[in-house]
Amino acid sequence: MVDADSCPVKEEIVEISNNFSIEVIFIASYAHMKNDLSQANWKFVDSSKEAVDLFIMNHVKAGDIVVTQDIGLASTLLLKEVYVMSPKGIIFEENEIHTALDLRYLSAKARRRGIYGKGPKPFSQDDRIRFINQLTKILSNFEGIR
Repeated sequence: MVDADSCPVKEEIVEISNNFSIEVIFIASYAHMKNDLSQANWKFVDSSKEAVDLFIMNHVKAGDIVVTQDIGLASTLLLKEVYVMSPKGIIFEENEIHTALDLRYLSAKARRRGIYGKGPKPFSQDDRIRFINQLTKILSNFEGIR
């Protein structure tokens, strides 16, 4: 499943999943509805803040792969034994997610006090390549190809 509202690697996901004959489900809010839905299976949910996250949490199964940049969603999915990765190719792991959650909390706390950082680095070609390599590696491992 893909948290598709702001995912910059949708085309790559479709291409790689087709190579492995794996169905991909893109989840997006109605506010992000696309005209061309022919490339994959799309599910649309309310535009409320957590609707996409709730859909994913309620429909994912152990062993599934989810692509999201939402650290809170990732932490919940890890408890369900789901493989979670960001669109930048970063694999979320249980032993590291607490640190990411703590940093997110501290950043939110600073913003409430009026302290704003630079924000995340822009998505780069290196991020795209890392994502392609990581997703290909995960799917290869599922099929026993090394």
